[in-house]
Amino acid sequence: MHTLNAQETGQALPFQPLIDTLRAAIAEYARGDIVCPERLVVPTRDRAGTVLSMVACGDDLLAHKLLTIFPGNQTMPTLQGQVTALDAACGRFLFALDGITVTERRTAAISMLGLSCFRPPALEHVLLIGTGAQARVHLEALNALYPGLTVSIRGRRPEAVARLMASSFPHLRLQSEDTQTPDAHYDVVLTVTSSRDVLYDRKPAPDTLVIGVGAFRPEMIEIGPGIVHGSLCVVDDPIGAPTEAGDIIQAGKEWSGVRSLASCLNTPPADGRPIFFKSVGCAAWDLAACRLAARARPS
Repeated sequence: MHTLNAQETGQALPFQPLIDTLRAAIAEYARGDIVCPERLVVPTRDRAGTVLSMVACGDDLLAHKLLTIFPGNQTMPTLQGQVTALDAACGRFLFALDGITVTERRTAAISMLGLSCFRPPALEHVLLIGTGAQARVHLEALNALYPGLTVSIRGRRPEAVARLMASSFPHLRLQSEDTQTPDAHYDVVLTVTSSRDVLYDRKPAPDTLVIGVGAFRPEMIEIGPGIVHGSLCVVDDPIGAPTEAGDIIQAGKEWSGVRSLASCLNTPPADGRPIFFKSVGCAAWDLAACRLAARARPS
């Protein structure tokens, strides 16, 4: 079984084809044509680490992602993982992808799918809150898909913002936003942190699309309740979101008023309400990545 490293995995998952593959998988998942149980999360015996297992079954492929999270690691990465693709007809192991790269790229691609679906009237200025790995890969996606954008980067540490701005994103105009400017207008706000405090809670506006990515546990929060209650909330995974989407959970919003991304792909909302798109991810999106990588493999 061939295993692709991080660089090879990234090359196998270009953003626009990945978005197209995800769009198809989202529709299949909504129809029940992809089986995707909730992720299994198991702490190690000494509680120093966590093991996550995520499985998705399609008619063509099976995908299994195994991740470990060890925050105390000094010489090894905190996050390590692998996504294995198997033949759905016989269970044969086909190939493996770097799990962290798959997670990063399919997460950014889901954000870009939400952006294309709920695109505001103008798309010139994006606020990116966060400076970690997801911030970097979201900039890669914007650089590939929306050349010419101005992206303001906001982070807790100026050195982290400067380091991100020094990276190569030749088709974007990057600028640092050290302080919150009350009258600044953003067409899109992207939050990609592990914050437990509200980072963005302006009055919701129809011409500003808010995309929340980072708060993937109930105790995490990035987007304030004013935006959650004042917007049409859309989630990528309506099964996982009620236990994972910290922004919506902490706001106490009724889930009956939250729509799925699948329901909006062909008929985007047309009532002019502000939109908050929240992604939490699931193994079905890893299956989509495996499908794209499989098409790129030599027969």
